[in-house]
Amino acid sequence: MASAGIVNIRRDVDDKFYRYRMPLLLTKIEGKGNGIKTVVPNMADVARALSRPPTYPTKFFGCELGAQTSSDDKNERYIVNGAHDASRLRELLDVFIDKFVLCRSCKNPETDLIILKSGRNEDVVRDCKACGERTDVDMKHKLVTFILKNPPKNPKKSKKGETNGNGGGVHASAPSVPGDDNGGDSDDELTKKIKAEAAELTTETKLAAQDWSADTSPEAVKARVKALESKVGGLSLTPAGGLGDDDGSDDDVNSPYAQFGRWVEENKGEADVSAVQIYQKAQELGVEKKHKTVLVLVQALFTEDVAKEIDTYKALLAKMITSEKHQKALLGGIECLVGLTHPELIPSVPKILMALYQIDVLEEEVVTQWGTHVSKKYVDKETSKKVRKASEPFLKWLEEASDDESDDA
Repeated sequence: MASAGIVNIRRDVDDKFYRYRMPLLLTKIEGKGNGIKTVVPNMADVARALSRPPTYPTKFFGCELGAQTSSDDKNERYIVNGAHDASRLRELLDVFIDKFVLCRSCKNPETDLIILKSGRNEDVVRDCKACGERTDVDMKHKLVTFILKNPPKNPKKSKKGETNGNGGGVHASAPSVPGDDNGGDSDDELTKKIKAEAAELTTETKLAAQDWSADTSPEAVKARVKALESKVGGLSLTPAGGLGDDDGSDDDVNSPYAQFGRWVEENKGEADVSAVQIYQKAQELGVEKKHKTVLVLVQALFTEDVAKEIDTYKALLAKMITSEKHQKALLGGIECLVGLTHPELIPSVPKILMALYQIDVLEEEVVTQWGTHVSKKYVDKETSKKVRKASEPFLKWLEEASDDESDDA
């Protein structure tokens, strides 16, 4: 996440789990007198989240304010002449989003701008990838002329006579983060990988992945659980560890969560076991959407190199962590991992939290509340205190970043 903060693309939607998000628009006043100007330092990031060229919202500001604008795509520098405060430009950005991004039918921002040609006439419409509707824009707006004269450098061709006006739709729920060159895999990309790898799995691989269930006798199950617990220590498969069965099963060692944890622990070291196959196993057991699955996954999957491994499995985490409950389970898993299994990692808690925060699976409000409320839900109270005490540098950084954001605004 950028220090600018993240907001919903539709700011009228008061839902912190709204899928479509963007960086909060920032402004910086430069110059004096007649040379005064407003620079939008993160316009490129905002436009990327909207899947529109940054010149479009910049020019829109100029049209609405009656001001000259300038755009330098190479250096990502976008300027509106005159002094304009951030709140005013954010209001105008909302208008731009409504007029040129949101589908008029379903109000979803997952749209492409399409230029339709009919003889000498050209119309700009929004092609919605969510509901399939095509809705027109206000053709009388001055920005339309600019769009027609300045199409993307590499427009995609669709049907005959149509040009894609922005080079791709919005698929990710948040913009890329610093230090993440490729932005990570989105939910849609991981789904595609799941389907592709499922088709490529050989019969031998499928059988090997299920070897853990070959002997399901009570004695064999207990033996496997005992062996597993001796290896991972903090991976608790009992109700006291917070891993009760959502389906109400009393047979905890045979619950889908226990089965999932054993499978991950036994197969994670195999070269051909990928994040996709881990997700497939959760699907097979019917727990891929359960928040308790995240608690088990963290303890079974990660090792003392957890900070590095988070980046390796960021697409899997993004796919499985979809609510506040999932985030709390993630933090509970980290407590167990560093507090019980690898206590030597307690000093590394800030680094671990930062890695999770930067891949957008932890929200500021959730981790702040967690860090200031000791709980014995997942570990004993003393261990809980130690882990939260170790998290203080990260929590302080979050607070300072929020203060900087307020000053910039």
